[in-house]
Amino acid sequence: MSPLYAVVLGAIVITLLSVSLARLRKVKTKADYLVAGRSLSAFVLVFTLLSSWIGSGSLLGGAENAYKHGFVALWQGGGGWAGLLLIYFIAPRARRFAQFTIPDLLEARYNQTARVLGVIAVLFAYTAITSYQLIGGGDILHLIFPDVISATLGKYIIATFVIVFTAIAGMSSVAYMDVVIGLLATFTMVIAFPVLTHSVGGWSAVHNALPATHFQLLGDLSLVQALELSVPTCLLMLGNQSMYQKFFSAKSEKDARVAVVGWIIGTVILETIIVALAVAGSARFPSGEVSQHPREILAYCALHGLPAWLGALLMGAIFAKIISTANNYLFSPATNLVNDVFVRYIAPDASNKRVLIVSRLMVVLLGIWALYQALGTESVLKKTLYAYTIYSAALTPVILAAFYSRRANAAGAVSAIAAGTFMTVFWDSSFIHNHLPAFVAQRDAIFPALLAALLCLVVVSALTKAPSPEAIAQFHAK
Repeated sequence: MSPLYAVVLGAIVITLLSVSLARLRKVKTKADYLVAGRSLSAFVLVFTLLSSWIGSGSLLGGAENAYKHGFVALWQGGGGWAGLLLIYFIAPRARRFAQFTIPDLLEARYNQTARVLGVIAVLFAYTAITSYQLIGGGDILHLIFPDVISATLGKYIIATFVIVFTAIAGMSSVAYMDVVIGLLATFTMVIAFPVLTHSVGGWSAVHNALPATHFQLLGDLSLVQALELSVPTCLLMLGNQSMYQKFFSAKSEKDARVAVVGWIIGTVILETIIVALAVAGSARFPSGEVSQHPREILAYCALHGLPAWLGALLMGAIFAKIISTANNYLFSPATNLVNDVFVRYIAPDASNKRVLIVSRLMVVLLGIWALYQALGTESVLKKTLYAYTIYSAALTPVILAAFYSRRANAAGAVSAIAAGTFMTVFWDSSFIHNHLPAFVAQRDAIFPALLAALLCLVVVSALTKAPSPEAIAQFHAK
C-alpha cells in the first residue's frame, strides 16, 4: 500500500483537530457550545448541512445499492431532494423560533411529555446513524492498512476520533470542520468520476457492461420498494434535528434560507456522483473481493481504479465525510440529554462551566453506545433505513404540524410519537411476523409506522381540545 494514503489521512486528522482546537477558545457559554453562538453564515451553513447529510448512508449504503441495482439507488437520495425543496420554506420559520433542540420545539408547541418522547426517539435514531458511520470508517482504515488494522479495531479508532473531535468545541467545532470536509469531498468526487469512467473505457463501455435495468427509473425494484427507499429519507430530511440545530445556529432567517439553496445544489450533485461512481465501479470491478462487500465499492475504486494521488484524496474525502456525519449525529443527541434532561429537569440553574462539562461527558457516553451498536451491525443499508424510519415516523409529522397546523395538539403529538417509535422498533418482532399476512409483515416498517403516527396525530387531535392561541403564536406569523 502506498504511504501516500497514510499521509493524506494523517493530514486530514491533523487539520480537523486544528480546526476544533481553534474554535475551542470561542466556546464559553451553553449557546456557544450548542448552537455556535447563533453566528453561522450562509456559506458555513451550506457545507455543514451538506457534510452532515452525506455520510455512510450515501457513501456505503447508497453506493452498495447502486453497485447491485444501478441508478435506481437515486430513489434513496431523491427522497432527500424532495424534502429539501420543502425545507426552503421551513428554514426561516425554524430560525425565527431559535431554540436549541427539537424537543424544545415539541414542548413549546405541545407539552413536556412530547419533549421526553422526542428525546427517546432522537437517541434511538441518531446513535444508530452514528454507529454505521463508525462501521464505514473502520472499513476504510482496514482497506488502507489491511495487515495492521482489522475492521473491528478500525471502529474503535474511528470512535475515538469522533468522540474527541465532537467533544472539544461542540457545534462550532462541527460546523467549521464541515467547511473543510465539504470542500475536499466536492472537489475530489467531481474529478474522480470522469477519471474512473475513462479507466473503464468511457460511459458507453459502462453501459454495455451492465444490465439495462441499471439505467432505468425503477430497474429491478417495484414501485413500493422504491418508495420504501425514498419516503424515509424525505421524512428524515424534513424533521432532521441536526438540520434544525444548524438553522437555530444561523446568523439570521435570510442566512438560513440562502443556505438551503446551496444545500439543494450540493446534495443533488454529490449524491448523483456517488451513485454514478458506484455504477462505474460495478462495471470496472464486477467480481472479486468487492463483489462480496459491495458497500466498500467507492473505497475499493479509490485504491485500485484511480491514480494514486487521486485515489488517496478520494479515500481521504470519504474518510472525512464519515467522520463529519458521525460528529453531527453524535453531537445532536448529546445536546438533547444536556438541554432537554439535565438543564430542564436536573440542574436548571447550572453554570455554563458545568453545562459544558456535562455536554462533553454526554458525547463520550453516547459515543460508546454507538460503538456498541456498530460492533453488532452487519448491514449498513438495513441500519440506515431503521434509523431513518424511527425518526421519520415518530417525529417528522409532529414537527411539521408544529409549523403548519393550528389544530394539532399535545395529545395528538404524544400519541403519534409513541405510535411511530413503537411500530418501528417492534415491526421485525416475531409477534408481527406470526400474526400478520406475509406480504404485510415482510415489508419495511416505514409505511405501517408512518400510518400509525399520522392516524394518531389527526384523530386524537380532532377528538381532544384545540391548542391554546399562545402555543401556536410563536410558530405562525400574524
